[in-house]
Amino acid sequence: MPILSINPSTGKTLRHFDALPPEQLEAKLALAASAWKAYQEVPLEHRALCMRKLASLIEDETEELARLMTLEMGKPIRAARAEAQKCATACRFYAENAAKFLTSEAVPTEASSSYVRFDPLGVILAVMPWNFPLWQVFRFLAPALMAGNVGLLKHASNVPQCALTIEALTRRAGFPRGVFQALLIESSDVAKVIDDPRVAAITLTGSNPAGSAVAAQAGKLIKKTVLELGGSDPFIVMPSADLNVAIDTAIKARTINNGQSCIAAKRFIVHESIYNEFQERFSVGMDNLKVGDPLLDETDVGPLATSKGLEEVQAQVQACIDAGALLITGGERMMVDQGNYFEPTVIAGLSRTAPVYREEIFGPVALLFRVHSLDEAIEVANDTPFGLGASAWTHDPVEQQRFVADLQAGSVFINAMVASDPRLPFGGVKQSGFGRELSAVGMHEFMNRKTVVVA
Repeated sequence: MPILSINPSTGKTLRHFDALPPEQLEAKLALAASAWKAYQEVPLEHRALCMRKLASLIEDETEELARLMTLEMGKPIRAARAEAQKCATACRFYAENAAKFLTSEAVPTEASSSYVRFDPLGVILAVMPWNFPLWQVFRFLAPALMAGNVGLLKHASNVPQCALTIEALTRRAGFPRGVFQALLIESSDVAKVIDDPRVAAITLTGSNPAGSAVAAQAGKLIKKTVLELGGSDPFIVMPSADLNVAIDTAIKARTINNGQSCIAAKRFIVHESIYNEFQERFSVGMDNLKVGDPLLDETDVGPLATSKGLEEVQAQVQACIDAGALLITGGERMMVDQGNYFEPTVIAGLSRTAPVYREEIFGPVALLFRVHSLDEAIEVANDTPFGLGASAWTHDPVEQQRFVADLQAGSVFINAMVASDPRLPFGGVKQSGFGRELSAVGMHEFMNRKTVVVA
């Protein structure tokens, strides 16, 4: 069955690729295993040299990379350029900090010497999504390769050109053959790769069903996993907030990447004293966004990445209305060049008992909730199976500390939009997954923390 690259703006097929036959998949697994044996001996300084070269290639070719992302999954071109630059930043961050992160940690004991050292695990399978087709990969690739691991990438099937481009970039940067390979395989073949004894660990960013399946299989095999799954992030606005900044940020936070981000704000929880003003101004701002061709710099919101995703968002919006929620603005598919366009949408008053309330809506659809107190804001924010990020807007120090302590999320941002940063650990709790990416913590996830004692 061919793997198709389809332009979501037009519905036209850009390219098609044949999935790897079994013998070619076996050859890639064998190459990865042999590459790891040699790559462990490559000095850290040489790895850093390659990583800096990789950053330079990305910077020099930002426009081409941005265009490719936009054509394959519909990301607005301005956001695509920023994504490419962020990948280069991550490469430089790990090139500059790997030596510090990998330094053995001395532990005083009665022995003459005792310490913890960090050794790479081996071949790591990365199962990655389409919504940030470069960044999702590079936030794994940069720390993994600097640590001495070898990577296999099973990218989402709708971004095969991005997958192959990342592999080509690593080779052009000087990383040895086999150190990072893209596997153009069907999702049904992922289980075979996980089963392979040459694969030491798995990292997955994606849906909860995919994460559950991978974690269950890896658990049977006693293989390490890191999962970054769905999110239904709260965006809480209290009376002391700077409402102008909060509303502007809320619009951006809901529609970043056309609303297709796990850490996009999805539930807007607003104190009753400012709720009416927030709803009116936020809805007008959402309605004024420019929807259209993502290759144009002036476009704010492009198409959803797939026709299936569009159908799911349509069904969820209808489920909200059927449950008694009020449609404030939007709510319809937009007929633009046969693309997967959906209007920026605001819905208020959805019952927390409605089944759709428990779901993640992966599109430019915002849910508004009115609350009467700080305690109720925290209660509503935590009333979700997810726990990825949370954004809270208040200048009250007591409220800030309550949000930091009581919000059930992998990250809490006060008076700022949730975002990932190479310097900070990234991940979630509850059904948003486990383990962390980025920072020293993310690098150590796929390393053996080896205790050494010399009597």
